[in-house]
Amino acid sequence: MVVQLETSSANQTLRLPYAVEGLIQVFTTSHRNFFTTVMAEALRLAGQGMPVLVVQFLKGGINQGHERPMKLGQKLDWIRCDLPRCIDTPHLDDSEAESLQKLWQHTQKVVFEGKYSLVVLDELSLAINLDLIPEIDVLTFLAKRPPHIDIILTGPEMPKSILDVADQITEIRRSCRP
Repeated sequence: MVVQLETSSANQTLRLPYAVEGLIQVFTTSHRNFFTTVMAEALRLAGQGMPVLVVQFLKGGINQGHERPMKLGQKLDWIRCDLPRCIDTPHLDDSEAESLQKLWQHTQKVVFEGKYSLVVLDELSLAINLDLIPEIDVLTFLAKRPPHIDIILTGPEMPKSILDVADQITEIRRSCRP
């Protein structure tokens, strides 16, 4: 259970004498995996009162979509594609492709509005590698985002061009222990 107390509006904005620039972080692995560390970070920041958005581009099945975000606590919004299934192929029907594009457009819109402090783009590398979201669009998005927003991108086989603009890259590997 996640609990967060509402704080007074006087404490909502911390005024610093300098600008704090957001980071682009990449969490990648050779296999498709749930990134527990990333979700723990999102929950921790939301619990501290920072607005967080988690976007799962390839997950569906729960009748959600960007119009119906799941709210975890007061500060974490979680959205998925409005699809009856999870995407695992580049072959989408027209309604699936439209749903994915709406989610991508919505994500860009709310990031450019500066609504969130942290935005997690889950399995974005798969959406790029399946040619569902153009790599150049992601690079443009990252370059134009408001500078104070932290972005975390996850997924296997992250394109080199995105790794090149990342401030931090975490590669998750399996270890075999007898």
